[in-house]
Amino acid sequence: MSEQILREQLYGAYKNRGMMYYHIFQVLKKEVGDERAADIMKRGIYSRGLEIGEKYKKYAPADLEGLKNAFLAGSADQGKMFQPEVLRCDGEGLDIHMRNCPLKEAYEEAGLNDADIATMCDIAAVVDYGTFEGAGFRFFAETWKPGEQGCCHLHIRPGK
Repeated sequence: MSEQILREQLYGAYKNRGMMYYHIFQVLKKEVGDERAADIMKRGIYSRGLEIGEKYKKYAPADLEGLKNAFLAGSADQGKMFQPEVLRCDGEGLDIHMRNCPLKEAYEEAGLNDADIATMCDIAAVVDYGTFEGAGFRFFAETWKPGEQGCCHLHIRPGK
């Protein structure tokens, strides 16, 4: 199998993940309403993030350079998929802008409106909260909003 076919399958798998989130959210919304549906999804996605964060615990609470290197080394398709741009990495913080996101692309391709894309990005980003908080860092994300370029901005700070 060619590298190009593997790459297409990898990107397709990420887009499929995004669409699965969307369809699960739609079903949950009908059952329990928007707010409760988002809360349920976020709790589950956060739990997965906690599992992912295990591999980064060795960098906590303050080795942001080590965390950056490990995180970027594990970025899909050698960083090409999310196109991470490190905006800051010093003793007080690590800030990364994801210039691309296959989940967001899937939502756009499916014809979701900007408000729905923003909601889905907010839900999906909770995996990063679980990942970095679970690893022992403080974290917050600025998820995509209509009119913005790229996707999420990740802000990682030393833990306690």
